[in-house]
Amino acid sequence: MSHDVTRRRLLKDAAALPLLSIAAGGWRSAAAQESHLGPPAPFDFDRLRAEARVLAQAPYEAPVVRHHDILQTIDYDVFQQIRFVPDHALWADGSAAFPVQFFHLGKWFEEPVAIHSVTDGVAREILYRKDMFDFGTTGLDRVLPGDLGFAGFRLMHADDRNHDWLVFLGASYFRSAGPQDQYGMSARGIAIDTALPTPEEFPRFSKFWLERAPAGARSMTIYALLDGPSLTGAYRFEMTLAAPVVTEVQADLFPRTAITRLGVAPLTSMFWFGENNRHEATDWRPEVHDSDGLALWTGANERIWRPLNNPRTVQTSSFLDENPRGFGLLQRDRSFENYQDDGVFYDRRPGVWVEPLGDWGRGTVQLVEIPTDDEIHDNIAAYWVPEAPVAGGTDLHFAYRLYWATAEPFPPEAVGRVLATRLGRGGVPGQPRPPNKKKFVIDFAGGPLATLEQRYDVETVVTASRGVVDNNYALRIVGTDRWRAFFDLDVDGSEAVELRCYLRLGGRTLTETWLYQYFPFRFDAL
Repeated sequence: MSHDVTRRRLLKDAAALPLLSIAAGGWRSAAAQESHLGPPAPFDFDRLRAEARVLAQAPYEAPVVRHHDILQTIDYDVFQQIRFVPDHALWADGSAAFPVQFFHLGKWFEEPVAIHSVTDGVAREILYRKDMFDFGTTGLDRVLPGDLGFAGFRLMHADDRNHDWLVFLGASYFRSAGPQDQYGMSARGIAIDTALPTPEEFPRFSKFWLERAPAGARSMTIYALLDGPSLTGAYRFEMTLAAPVVTEVQADLFPRTAITRLGVAPLTSMFWFGENNRHEATDWRPEVHDSDGLALWTGANERIWRPLNNPRTVQTSSFLDENPRGFGLLQRDRSFENYQDDGVFYDRRPGVWVEPLGDWGRGTVQLVEIPTDDEIHDNIAAYWVPEAPVAGGTDLHFAYRLYWATAEPFPPEAVGRVLATRLGRGGVPGQPRPPNKKKFVIDFAGGPLATLEQRYDVETVVTASRGVVDNNYALRIVGTDRWRAFFDLDVDGSEAVELRCYLRLGGRTLTETWLYQYFPFRFDAL
């Protein structure tokens, strides 16, 4: 899952581009926008499904990139100068709940997407015009053709039309600013062959249909046609602006060929370092990440928290399940003090929770962690992989909800949650410290822990795939309702160790299960 550095930077920054102030005279009327629209054609989801199915029966045709030489000059710095003119937004006259603005093509987004408006079952393509954009001092308005097309779009707030809350830009990527109005991680339409020896495939949304939502509505429906070498797809997105922002997805997929690894409901995020790998940090900030863990709610009702890593090599972890209740990449640490970044506000970035709708059967949630040495790389992915093989000529159907949330929408209530994971030297202060021994410290809170007074028979239950575990115990943190688990691990060699821990009192499980992949290191070798 390699991503170009500049493309990652553009994806992170594009949604934050400032807009031109609204010109005197107010928003353009509906009649004035007619010149921006193509001829009418009937549209509904059945037609889109039929188009995707027919497309899958033909060989894949890569999109044609026109005006490559000019687009290559629109690099990061030039792209930042291009501003959409708000008067030219779709439904800028206030006739719909969410005006829509468009992104320009450039070096990192050369392939145009067709975007249509839909009203009462009638679709009309939105036509590119250079006067929709202000090109600053670039001089591009004098050399660009008049039929270039768009790279993507964003939905603006009804009550603040200079401010957006949802973006579709690049391949099948989309993301929301969430309840705290801060963009971060992304979702994708589908993932194909992620973290395999063969190159990952990135199908793209080649066409969109935006259904007009009446003024005052809180939801809007977006349709998309997905196309790639291995499959096509018809997507329906029901976007609801709330806290959290909710995206209900219906995905009908039509594979052209057999697919080795199909990733459903894929999430893409960034983890550079946190409190669990501070020994690897080269930055002045205490923590830098869009997400700090993968949360799982299994079909067997087990709650699991897996802190993220920045590994030395690409790591793929698989979590077997049947009919999962949900999973997500989350940012549980919401304290500004732990990030100290008032520019990109990692403490405000939304997590994304996937809620499957219907039975997904047997499969695995896969977590992919890729080494990174900077925050500009998307190095984390999570998705569902069905157990059944994916063959060409078949139909696949998935439905799910995405919650762009500050806190997970379905938190565990019967057990406590993991809040922090820390590592340090193992052993006992004042005594010789074995060089290969590490102390793990895990903070839990919530559920039955909230009212559990200090006692000394709470067990820290730990298992390790290799090595020796000792010195395990748990205590309530003085002055709080949190409990802290401790244990030491003594292990030789560099092979990863799979760890599992939870708190128990008698026969009662008190916390969710903490899973961790530990890569042995020595402090004296850093």
